[in-house]
Amino acid sequence: MLKVNNLHKSYGDNHVLRGIDLTVNEGEFVVILGPSGAGKSTLLRCINRLTEATSGDIELNGHNIAHVQGKALTQIRQAVGMIFQHHNLTKRLSVIKNVLVGRMASLPLWSCVLQLFPKQDVEIAKMCLEQVGLADKIDARADSLSGGQQQRVGIARALAQNPQLMLADEPVASLDPKSSRKVLTYIQNSCKQRNIAVLCNLHQIDYAMEFGERIVGLSNGKVIFDGLPEELTPDVVNQIYSGLEDDSISQLVLRMAEQRRQQRIQQEKVA
Repeated sequence: MLKVNNLHKSYGDNHVLRGIDLTVNEGEFVVILGPSGAGKSTLLRCINRLTEATSGDIELNGHNIAHVQGKALTQIRQAVGMIFQHHNLTKRLSVIKNVLVGRMASLPLWSCVLQLFPKQDVEIAKMCLEQVGLADKIDARADSLSGGQQQRVGIARALAQNPQLMLADEPVASLDPKSSRKVLTYIQNSCKQRNIAVLCNLHQIDYAMEFGERIVGLSNGKVIFDGLPEELTPDVVNQIYSGLEDDSISQLVLRMAEQRRQQRIQQEKVA
């Protein structure tokens, strides 16, 4: 459903993306794994058109969206949900009004300005909050929530758009391990229930191997690995994180790769 072909992005002499080729299938959870500065955020911003690519193609459901403008661009942004690293909530508003922001693209301007939402949209927002375990926080101010809860509001807001593709830019970078796994689980489960494809930026190797159905390794603006989690090796990790040679990380990769192999064997037996 998403196909990126030979994508380049430069800021003057700074070549951030250097010929990215990438596909994401319908309902697939793909993790982009890489260090800070690898180009992960720039790639997502090019896909949702917050940033203009220098060259290359971005196809969404067979349509090249790399340079569309006007109404076509608005339609693309409705079809592509975004979960930001720092939540991007309006802290003084209630949780449900923050989620209803995800419905605004389909509403008239006066409705958005007056914060008057159709009953159907309110019900959609409530359903999305229930999906991320925050049904009891509907009327709470956003700034009264923990960091993990605020990120789950961000997930609900993106779900409220009813997108075909969900982009998540380091969604757990500022969270503790317990909250991180909870947030990633909510993203994974809620999108699977709706058959929404997910492209999720992470720099944590263990989370990438635990949650990704496929891992794309990005380093210095280039894809250097694209495969199943169980195909990730210490050598590949050392290429993604140039100069990183750590026995504990190597053991982690080997252990988790074996776990994913065993999970896949069990899934195939059940199927």
